[in-house]
Amino acid sequence: MNRSELAPMIDHTVLGPETTMADVRTVLDEAREHGMNVCIPPYALEEAEDYAPDVTLATVIGFPHGQNDHDMKRREGVLAWKAGADELDVVINIGRLKAGDDDAVRAELAELVAAVPIPVKVIIETALLTAEEKRRACEAAVAADASMVKTSTGFADGGATVVDVELMSEYRPVKASGGVGSYDEAMAMLEAGAERIGASSGVEILEGAPE
Repeated sequence: MNRSELAPMIDHTVLGPETTMADVRTVLDEAREHGMNVCIPPYALEEAEDYAPDVTLATVIGFPHGQNDHDMKRREGVLAWKAGADELDVVINIGRLKAGDDDAVRAELAELVAAVPIPVKVIIETALLTAEEKRRACEAAVAADASMVKTSTGFADGGATVVDVELMSEYRPVKASGGVGSYDEAMAMLEAGAERIGASSGVEILEGAPE
Protein backbone atom coordinates (compact mmCIF):
# COMPACT_ATOMS: atom_id res chain seq x y z
CA MET A 1 0.00 0.00 0.00
CA ASN A 2 1.48 3.34 -1.01
CA ARG A 3 1.45 6.58 0.97
CA SER A 4 -1.54 8.15 -0.74
CA GLU A 5 -3.61 5.02 -0.19
CA LEU A 6 -2.59 4.64 3.45
CA ALA A 7 -2.83 8.27 4.60
CA PRO A 8 -6.66 8.50 4.77
CA MET A 9 -6.68 5.38 6.95
CA ILE A 10 -4.56 7.04 9.67
CA ASP A 11 -5.93 9.09 12.57
CA HIS A 12 -2.83 11.14 13.47
CA THR A 13 -3.18 11.53 17.21
CA VAL A 14 -2.20 13.82 20.06
CA LEU A 15 -4.05 13.14 23.33
CA GLY A 16 -1.53 13.34 26.17
CA PRO A 17 -2.41 15.28 29.34
CA GLU A 18 0.09 18.02 28.46
CA THR A 19 -1.23 18.57 24.93
CA THR A 20 -1.18 22.26 24.00
CA MET A 21 -2.81 24.05 21.09
CA ALA A 22 0.65 24.31 19.55
CA ASP A 23 0.83 20.50 19.62
CA VAL A 24 -2.60 20.28 18.03
CA ARG A 25 -1.66 22.72 15.28
CA THR A 26 1.48 20.68 14.54
CA VAL A 27 -0.60 17.52 14.16
CA LEU A 28 -3.09 19.38 11.96
CA ASP A 29 -0.28 20.71 9.76
CA GLU A 30 1.15 17.22 9.36
CA ALA A 31 -2.26 15.72 8.65
CA ARG A 32 -3.04 18.35 6.05
CA GLU A 33 0.34 17.91 4.36
CA HIS A 34 0.07 14.12 4.17
CA GLY A 35 -3.69 13.58 3.81
CA MET A 36 -4.36 12.05 7.25
CA ASN A 37 -7.19 12.54 9.72
CA VAL A 38 -6.52 13.65 13.30
CA CYS A 39 -7.67 12.63 16.77
CA ILE A 40 -7.39 15.51 19.24
CA PRO A 41 -8.70 16.54 22.68
CA PRO A 42 -12.25 17.92 22.82
CA TYR A 43 -11.14 21.33 24.07
CA ALA A 44 -9.22 21.92 20.84
CA LEU A 45 -12.04 21.23 18.39
CA GLU A 46 -13.32 24.74 17.67
CA GLU A 47 -9.86 26.18 17.10
CA ALA A 48 -8.85 23.13 15.07
CA GLU A 49 -11.87 23.48 12.79
CA ASP A 50 -11.03 27.12 12.18
CA TYR A 51 -7.34 26.35 11.64
CA ALA A 52 -7.74 23.34 9.33
CA PRO A 53 -11.33 23.06 8.07
CA ASP A 54 -10.31 20.50 5.44
CA VAL A 55 -9.00 17.94 7.96
CA THR A 56 -11.29 15.25 9.39
CA LEU A 57 -11.45 15.76 13.16
CA ALA A 58 -11.98 12.89 15.58
CA THR A 59 -12.10 13.43 19.33
CA VAL A 60 -12.45 11.32 22.45
CA ILE A 61 -15.37 10.87 24.85
CA GLY A 62 -15.17 9.47 28.38
CA PHE A 63 -11.41 9.39 27.95
CA PRO A 64 -9.29 7.62 29.06
CA HIS A 65 -11.07 5.39 31.62
CA GLY A 66 -14.69 5.35 30.43
CA GLN A 67 -16.11 5.84 33.92
CA ASN A 68 -18.06 9.05 33.32
CA ASP A 69 -21.79 9.06 33.99
CA HIS A 70 -23.67 7.90 30.89
CA ASP A 71 -25.55 11.19 30.58
CA MET A 72 -22.27 13.10 30.75
CA LYS A 73 -20.87 10.97 27.92
CA ARG A 74 -23.91 11.71 25.78
CA ARG A 75 -23.68 15.44 26.51
CA GLU A 76 -19.93 15.38 25.92
CA GLY A 77 -20.53 13.77 22.53
CA VAL A 78 -23.17 16.32 21.51
CA LEU A 79 -20.94 19.22 22.56
CA ALA A 80 -18.01 17.75 20.63
CA TRP A 81 -20.12 17.34 17.50
CA LYS A 82 -21.37 20.92 17.76
CA ALA A 83 -17.78 22.11 18.27
CA GLY A 84 -16.72 20.54 14.98
CA ALA A 85 -15.97 16.86 15.55
CA ASP A 86 -16.49 14.64 12.51
CA GLU A 87 -16.08 11.41 14.49
CA LEU A 88 -16.21 10.36 18.16
CA ASP A 89 -14.06 7.74 19.90
CA VAL A 90 -15.82 6.74 23.15
CA VAL A 91 -14.41 4.55 25.91
CA ILE A 92 -16.80 1.91 27.23
CA ASN A 93 -17.46 1.57 30.95
CA ILE A 94 -14.97 -1.25 31.49
CA GLY A 95 -16.01 -1.80 35.09
CA ARG A 96 -19.63 -2.39 34.13
CA LEU A 97 -18.57 -4.80 31.38
CA LYS A 98 -16.39 -6.78 33.78
CA ALA A 99 -19.25 -6.88 36.29
CA GLY A 100 -21.47 -8.46 33.63
CA ASP A 101 -23.76 -5.44 33.24
CA ASP A 102 -23.73 -5.61 29.45
CA ASP A 103 -27.15 -4.01 29.18
CA ALA A 104 -25.83 -0.82 30.80
CA VAL A 105 -22.80 -0.80 28.48
CA ARG A 106 -25.03 -1.20 25.43
CA ALA A 107 -27.57 1.40 26.60
CA GLU A 108 -24.87 3.98 27.28
CA LEU A 109 -23.39 3.52 23.82
CA ALA A 110 -26.81 3.55 22.16
CA GLU A 111 -27.67 6.87 23.83
CA LEU A 112 -24.55 8.46 22.41
CA VAL A 113 -24.96 6.98 18.93
CA ALA A 114 -28.57 8.20 18.80
CA ALA A 115 -27.61 11.69 19.98
CA VAL A 116 -25.15 12.57 17.20
CA PRO A 117 -25.24 12.31 13.38
CA ILE A 118 -21.57 11.37 13.09
CA PRO A 119 -19.69 8.05 13.33
CA VAL A 120 -19.01 6.68 16.81
CA LYS A 121 -16.03 4.39 17.40
CA VAL A 122 -16.13 2.30 20.58
CA ILE A 123 -12.84 1.91 22.46
CA ILE A 124 -12.96 -1.40 24.32
CA GLU A 125 -9.42 -1.26 25.86
CA THR A 126 -8.38 -4.75 24.85
CA ALA A 127 -5.38 -4.93 27.20
CA LEU A 128 -7.77 -5.01 30.17
CA LEU A 129 -10.20 -7.62 28.81
CA THR A 130 -10.36 -11.37 28.39
CA ALA A 131 -11.25 -12.78 24.97
CA GLU A 132 -14.80 -13.40 26.17
CA GLU A 133 -15.08 -9.83 27.46
CA LYS A 134 -13.76 -8.47 24.15
CA ARG A 135 -16.52 -10.32 22.33
CA ARG A 136 -19.17 -8.99 24.72
CA ALA A 137 -17.84 -5.45 24.29
CA CYS A 138 -18.01 -5.80 20.51
CA GLU A 139 -21.52 -7.22 20.74
CA ALA A 140 -22.57 -4.17 22.78
CA ALA A 141 -21.10 -1.89 20.11
CA VAL A 142 -23.02 -3.74 17.39
CA ALA A 143 -26.27 -3.60 19.39
CA ALA A 144 -25.77 0.15 19.87
CA ASP A 145 -25.23 0.62 16.11
CA ALA A 146 -21.73 2.05 16.56
CA SER A 147 -19.71 2.51 13.38
CA MET A 148 -16.40 0.98 14.49
CA VAL A 149 -14.66 -0.72 17.39
CA LYS A 150 -11.25 0.47 18.54
CA THR A 151 -8.60 -1.49 20.40
CA SER A 152 -7.09 0.92 22.89
CA THR A 153 -6.77 4.37 24.41
CA GLY A 154 -2.99 4.12 24.51
CA PHE A 155 -3.11 4.75 28.27
CA ALA A 156 -3.43 1.13 29.45
CA ASP A 157 -0.54 -1.32 29.65
CA GLY A 158 -0.82 -2.67 26.13
CA GLY A 159 -2.14 -1.70 22.73
CA ALA A 160 -3.29 -3.15 19.45
CA THR A 161 -2.44 -6.74 18.55
CA VAL A 162 -3.09 -8.76 15.43
CA VAL A 163 -5.06 -11.33 17.43
CA ASP A 164 -7.38 -8.68 18.86
CA VAL A 165 -7.92 -7.03 15.50
CA GLU A 166 -8.82 -10.38 13.96
CA LEU A 167 -11.35 -11.03 16.73
CA MET A 168 -12.89 -7.55 16.65
CA SER A 169 -13.17 -7.46 12.87
CA GLU A 170 -15.77 -10.22 13.12
CA TYR A 171 -18.14 -7.60 14.54
CA ARG A 172 -17.39 -4.14 13.15
CA PRO A 173 -14.70 -2.29 11.20
CA VAL A 174 -11.69 -1.91 13.50
CA LYS A 175 -9.50 1.03 14.42
CA ALA A 176 -6.17 -0.39 15.62
CA SER A 177 -4.69 2.01 18.12
CA GLY A 178 -1.96 1.79 20.73
CA GLY A 179 1.65 1.03 19.94
CA VAL A 180 1.41 1.16 16.16
CA GLY A 181 4.54 3.10 15.24
CA SER A 182 5.81 1.88 11.89
CA TYR A 183 4.63 1.07 8.38
CA ASP A 184 5.17 -2.66 8.93
CA GLU A 185 3.15 -2.59 12.16
CA ALA A 186 0.36 -0.65 10.49
CA MET A 187 0.25 -3.07 7.58
CA ALA A 188 0.08 -6.04 9.97
CA MET A 189 -3.02 -4.49 11.54
CA LEU A 190 -4.63 -3.76 8.18
CA GLU A 191 -3.91 -7.27 6.96
CA ALA A 192 -5.54 -8.60 10.15
CA GLY A 193 -8.72 -6.72 9.30
CA ALA A 194 -8.30 -3.17 10.60
CA GLU A 195 -9.67 -0.36 8.46
CA ARG A 196 -8.20 2.54 10.44
CA ILE A 197 -4.97 3.13 12.34
CA GLY A 198 -4.74 5.45 15.34
CA ALA A 199 -1.19 6.61 16.03
CA SER A 200 0.87 9.52 17.23
CA SER A 201 3.45 8.33 14.71
CA GLY A 202 1.40 8.96 11.58
CA VAL A 203 4.19 10.74 9.74
CA GLU A 204 6.72 8.02 10.59
CA ILE A 205 4.29 5.34 9.40
CA LEU A 206 3.82 7.10 6.08
CA GLU A 207 7.55 7.70 5.65
CA GLY A 208 8.00 3.93 5.74
CA ALA A 209 5.42 3.38 3.01
CA PRO A 210 6.32 3.19 -0.68
CA GLU A 211 5.61 6.34 -2.62
